[in-house]
Amino acid sequence: MSEDPSTEEIFALLDDEYARAILAQTSIEPMSAKTLSDRCDASLPTIYRRTERLINCDLLAERTEIGENGHHYSIFEARLDSLTVEVDEGDISVSLDTGRAEDPADRFTDLWEGI
Repeated sequence: MSEDPSTEEIFALLDDEYARAILAQTSIEPMSAKTLSDRCDASLPTIYRRTERLINCDLLAERTEIGENGHHYSIFEARLDSLTVEVDEGDISVSLDTGRAEDPADRFTDLWEGI
């Protein structure tokens, strides 16, 4: 994402039960949309809408994997380690810690696929 998400965007996203469920599930292990759909009891379109919003706010990472049948599919993983809300002199701010480092193998794969 080119710029940091606003406090309002973060609050609105975290107010959504499906977005919270996706973050919780993908913090355990990376998952496909189909697995998220099953675990979060949500339709695939709902999962894809929420994952897009989470990715846009830099809270979720997406990578492509190749299945045994040769088809490509997306895997999602939480990037959020912690969230801090500060109230100071009439102002509310949100700080996100997305300290999870991307796996070097994933970076290489992304680079290779981009060629």
